[in-house]
Amino acid sequence: MRPMLTAAAFVLLATPALADRIDGDWCDATGRHVKIDGPTIEIPSGAVIQGEYDRHGFRYVGPTGDPEAGVEVVMQLFSEEEIGVIRRVDGKNAPTETWRRCQATS
Repeated sequence: MRPMLTAAAFVLLATPALADRIDGDWCDATGRHVKIDGPTIEIPSGAVIQGEYDRHGFRYVGPTGDPEAGVEVVMQLFSEEEIGVIRRVDGKNAPTETWRRCQATS
């Protein structure tokens, strides 16, 4: 019984791996880029704004004056290397876009 309790405690107290988070740099096939750092995001226009963050997802609304002003953007982590991005315009979802972690260039 005691080994099972000890194992359960390790599972409950384990710190999640950083790679299992939506934080980081994401790119789409057309060259658009976002950078997520907790509740702060740099959106494709270059504006840095606050959004709704959780470990596996992010949501923001394009700010006034931005090319996506008023557009709701919802991101969901699919895997360590892919996120799904849905843009909602006038309450209607555009097709889901797949973005990938940006690759470093040297």
